[in-house]
Amino acid sequence: MPVSAASPPGTDPAPAAIAARFVQARQAGQALPGFPGAVPQDLAAGYACQDAAIALWPDRIAGWKVGYIAPDRRDGSGDDRLVGPIFSRAVWPQAVGGNVDVPVFVGGFAAVEAEYVFRLGADAPGGKTLWTAEEALALVAALHIGIETAGSPLATINVLGPTVVVSDFGNNAGLVLGPEIADWRRRAESSLACETFIDDRSVGRGGAGSVPGGLGAALAFALGRCARRGLPLRAGMLVTTGAATGIHDILAGQQARISFGAAGELRCRAVPALSDSITP
Repeated sequence: MPVSAASPPGTDPAPAAIAARFVQARQAGQALPGFPGAVPQDLAAGYACQDAAIALWPDRIAGWKVGYIAPDRRDGSGDDRLVGPIFSRAVWPQAVGGNVDVPVFVGGFAAVEAEYVFRLGADAPGGKTLWTAEEALALVAALHIGIETAGSPLATINVLGPTVVVSDFGNNAGLVLGPEIADWRRRAESSLACETFIDDRSVGRGGAGSVPGGLGAALAFALGRCARRGLPLRAGMLVTTGAATGIHDILAGQQARISFGAAGELRCRAVPALSDSITP
C-alpha cells in the first residue's frame, strides 16, 4: 500500500517521515543504508516514531514484545525495558517438531530470541498505569514457548541504541508461537530452561530465570507502558518477556532450533524478505 509521510497540522513532522521510511522499507523487504532522519534523543521521541508507524501498518496488533535496556543505555524516563508491537499476520503458530519459514531483511538486522510468551485472559483496565508482577500475572490465561524473530531494515539498529530500537517496532519482525507450558504457575521459573541452536550449533543457554526481575516484571512493564500510551492490553494478546538465551544473529538460509526441555522444541528457517512478504 502507498505510505504517506504527511502528519496532522500542529504536530512534529519528523516522526511521521521516519515512520514512513521504515514502513516503506519493511513492505519492500529492503534494507536501509542508515537511520532515516535525526536519531531520537530519548524514548519518548522513539515512541512517537513507533506510534506513527503503527498508524501506517495495515494490520492489527496481536501483542507486544518486551526488551530489556541495559543500565548504561537508559534515558531519564527510568524505563528499564521497551516495547514494540507484534502484528497478527506475523504470528506463526507452530507445533512442536514442525518448522516455519520466517522472512529476514537481507542487509538489515535479523536475529532469533528464545521467548516465554504470556497470553492474556482478560482485558487490562485502561486507566491503570502501575502494575506489580502479581497483578500482571492475574490477567494471564497461559504461558507459551516461542521464538521472537527480531528484525529491522536497519543493520545498526541495536548499535544505535534503545531509542532507535523503539522507533522501528521495537526491532520486531514476528513471533513463532509454540504450545502452552503445562502447570507453569506451580513451577519455579528457575526450572524453565532453554537452549538456542543456529544450524545445530549451540549459541546460547538460559531460561525464564535469565529474564531480569522475572517474567511477571516484564509483563507488568508492558501493561503500564502501553496503558500510558493509550493502548491498554486486551484479552488474547501475546506478550513476549525477553531474550531468554540472548539475541542471536541469523542469516537467510540458516536454521534456528530452540529446545525448551520438556515443554518442547521449536524450529524456524530464515528466508529473504521479498516485496510484500511480511505485508498483510
